[in-house]
Amino acid sequence: MDLDQLTSRLPATFNAEDRDAIMRAYAMAEKAHAGQTRANGQPYISHCAAVAFILISIQAAPSLVIAGLLHDVVIDGGVPLESIRDEFGDTVSTFVEDVTKITSLQKLSRGDQHEDERKPLPPAEDLPDTRKADAVVETLRKMLLAIGDDIRVVIIKLADRLHNMRSLAAMPPDRQKKIAQDTLDIFAPLANRLGIWQFKWELEDLGFRYTQPQKYQELTEQVALRRTKRQAEINQIVVCLEELLQQAKVKGAVSGRPKHIYSIYRKMERKGQNFDAIRDLRAVRIIVDDVETCYKVLGLIHMRFQPIPGEFDDYIAAKKPNNYQSLHTSVIYADAKPLEIQIRTWEMHNNAEYGIAAHWRYKENTAKISNDYEQKLTSMRGLLSWAQDAEDSQEILDNMRSDLFRDRVYIMTPKGDVIELPKDATPIDFAYAVHTDIGHRCRGAKVNGKLVTLDYTLKTGDQVEILTTNRGGPSRDWLNPNLGLVKSSKSKSKIKQWFKLQDREQNLLHGKEALEKEFKRLGVTQYDLTDFMAAFKVKSIDDLYVGIGCGDIPMGRVVNRVSELQKVSLAEETTLVTSTPTTLPKGSNVMVMGLTGLATNIGKCCNPTYGDDIVGYITRGRGATIHRSDCPNVLRVTDKERLINVSWGKAERTYPVPIQIIAYDRLGLMSNISDVITSEPVRLVDLSLSARQQQVKANLIVEVPDINSLSRLLARLENIPNVIEAKRSKPG
Repeated sequence: MDLDQLTSRLPATFNAEDRDAIMRAYAMAEKAHAGQTRANGQPYISHCAAVAFILISIQAAPSLVIAGLLHDVVIDGGVPLESIRDEFGDTVSTFVEDVTKITSLQKLSRGDQHEDERKPLPPAEDLPDTRKADAVVETLRKMLLAIGDDIRVVIIKLADRLHNMRSLAAMPPDRQKKIAQDTLDIFAPLANRLGIWQFKWELEDLGFRYTQPQKYQELTEQVALRRTKRQAEINQIVVCLEELLQQAKVKGAVSGRPKHIYSIYRKMERKGQNFDAIRDLRAVRIIVDDVETCYKVLGLIHMRFQPIPGEFDDYIAAKKPNNYQSLHTSVIYADAKPLEIQIRTWEMHNNAEYGIAAHWRYKENTAKISNDYEQKLTSMRGLLSWAQDAEDSQEILDNMRSDLFRDRVYIMTPKGDVIELPKDATPIDFAYAVHTDIGHRCRGAKVNGKLVTLDYTLKTGDQVEILTTNRGGPSRDWLNPNLGLVKSSKSKSKIKQWFKLQDREQNLLHGKEALEKEFKRLGVTQYDLTDFMAAFKVKSIDDLYVGIGCGDIPMGRVVNRVSELQKVSLAEETTLVTSTPTTLPKGSNVMVMGLTGLATNIGKCCNPTYGDDIVGYITRGRGATIHRSDCPNVLRVTDKERLINVSWGKAERTYPVPIQIIAYDRLGLMSNISDVITSEPVRLVDLSLSARQQQVKANLIVEVPDINSLSRLLARLENIPNVIEAKRSKPG
């Protein structure tokens, strides 16, 4: 895109002064980037012009368009900020300065701006979870903390990323996947949070295209096969709804609403269905002049077509955190197939498409933003402050996804006040949102007048009453992610702060007890705590215990570390010479070092599960049997030459694991155990019961996909009333 093409697309709202400034900015960028090319061979100025045009397409202010043209002239063209300030004023120079800080601090966000930046990266799937979390969080944290007083600078970075994604095909495959994954983890959620739908859907589709190219291609082809028929149906539906509005003398615009590839994929994953089973791919949008007409149209539609129960959302009365407003409903259309309908005003439509970019007036000296967006910016500022102090990368990533990027629910107090919480929030989250002290003293809750458990998932419209004790504090179990008692990062932060104020010796003892209990529960007998010291950046084992005790080191992260260490430690502990691992045929999920085509079987004596430290034993005529490395049968082996190095591969399968539950007998105990098992991604294979002196001992064999799932299952089983202990049975 050249200057003539860019200026021809400027909106009528840009006056002569704005247009002149944009032409001068183009000239400055062209001079600064002279001789520079992108990975696809095009002059670098084409990227600057493309970023500016993307900003124009979302109705951004002239100052943002100018800054978009100049976003790389400081770092890549050596242009002093003073020159930009002298030429274009403080607002533009501040935008350029902030976007330069982001680019300088966070090189991952640039990705493909120059050929000389193409450095080989390990594939994302080859990185341990902790390193992937570190990379994503460091990218996000540095980008957010580089933002100055005007958060609109993020819009420039989003436009920059969007054009980079559009031209990503020119990059090497390893760079493509890394940049695309960052886009899905960071940039698309940020666009959603700022309410810029135009950015969000395209960033998601492009990110999906390069992170999972095969699935993207398959889904694209399936959508294309049905496009003609679906478009014909949509055209007929639009005509029908237009006639419905005309008969009621309602002025409104009806149009088909495209379903994007990534949203279809997410729906398939969420519902566990294939493409053929996803029926609600038809969607229309109705735009009217005012809120009253929105509800009138909703009534007309529900009188004409049968509403689908549970598929109505009123985002006008309870707007989303990104300021999104619409009425959503799904009905059974005349052809007996589902139809999704959005109803909104023109102002709501403008907000939904362009988000925060549409909330600034074009003249900077009269810049105003709505109170709703002021509140959103304040909320994001609080998040930035918290992220600056936090240390654990996985925790930051999980909490940012929860509190910044997810939908919200709106809960009422007994007095009728509305509390906004992250989706899936619990009564404990509600208690802390009302007041920290109420959270600390929470012991129970009533939802809509009925007693519920503290892991109850709150829904919009629920009225919650918190039952408190006169004294006391939170439970350490509240920080156990396997129990699902607390979901909000703000609640977790307040709970951790309470424990930090307790005596160090008390936290040390609680942490040591919790770690030993978790290892015992999982059947882990061999471990070196110095590995955990390095992983969690503590100076001593006592500091490790204290971190666990006060909640700074979540037990879920400890379990992940156990899994990572057990995957890599085997080669160091066995005596055979290793060579390049050979993957066995699909489905075995065990890699044998240096041997091709060897059959493997899971040892029934110890039943190793994915993530366990394992070793292979060569049998006569049956290939290799896979044992846990601490299996008594392996420890008794005298012919060490028959032991071979093995490790877990990546094929999907499950593993039988024996577990034991000891509990005081009561009515409904086995029903509770069954409910927990069926709600987890495990399968019950065998069960035997014995009773003695009012105690029940249940020996089960369950099939689990990995050690993290096993940890969550055992924690939830042990949390059942009357259960004394739930643990993995000892091998042998």
